[in-house]
Amino acid sequence: MGLFAKTRILLDMIKFEHTVFALPFAYLGAFLAAGGLPGLRTSLLILLAMAGARTAAMGFNRIVDVPYDARNPRTCGRALPAGKVRTSEAWAMVILASAAFFLAAFFLNRMAFALSPIVLAITLFYSYTKRFSSLCHLFLGLAIGISPTAGWIAVSGDVGLLPLVVSAGVIFWVAGFDILYSCLDQEFDRSCGLFSIPARYGLKNAFRISALFHAIAFILFAAAGFMAQLGWIYAAGLAVTLVLLVFQRRIVSPDDLSRMDMAFFTLNGVISMVLFAATVASLLART
Repeated sequence: MGLFAKTRILLDMIKFEHTVFALPFAYLGAFLAAGGLPGLRTSLLILLAMAGARTAAMGFNRIVDVPYDARNPRTCGRALPAGKVRTSEAWAMVILASAAFFLAAFFLNRMAFALSPIVLAITLFYSYTKRFSSLCHLFLGLAIGISPTAGWIAVSGDVGLLPLVVSAGVIFWVAGFDILYSCLDQEFDRSCGLFSIPARYGLKNAFRISALFHAIAFILFAAAGFMAQLGWIYAAGLAVTLVLLVFQRRIVSPDDLSRMDMAFFTLNGVISMVLFAATVASLLART
């Protein structure tokens, strides 16, 4: 198999296109810190850091989850359990991606580089949380929710309350939709002794907890807009976000999970882009 084909399989294995969940929020934090457009150099380094961190985290997740993925009918066709790539190749990808992340952090600023080992450790450790805690969804939220604060630090070299509020919103937003997605594996998780909110509390309660988390996320996103004085454009983006969050619950239910891919991937990808676009438009309208 050629290098190009192997690379394509590796990128598909980690669902590289799902970087859309975190990357817009990293740039959202960067735009807030800059009060508008961040510099081109900083923007490119943020892109490298985010792609590196997420690739390392997802590659690591696929490696450590092979014993479970191989037994799960939903995931047994993934590249590693199916033998499409070797474990050594996946490890090489994780190492190279981690190096890219550290390199980008080094060239951003001192604080970004000092915090980079902690950030990477959090994103990697998430892969083990399902083995011992039903709060794994919140830990995934933390791993992705770091991104707005990371983008802020990349531009300013310090931490402020505003990006932390946005990060908190992302934590609950991600945890909310991850709970829904975990409903697909409720029975498998129970049979393997894995922890998740659907496995512990059942599908109906999982949907209720997910709704609560999304309500908290919406309040935090609204609070961030108020703190940053983003005005009506951001408010319009929030309204669209609310509609998408509600619609997400209209197309899936505890009795019908058949459209989970649309609810999980498509709608949440749109939400991240809407909030980013609304923030940027609001900031640029003030300049």
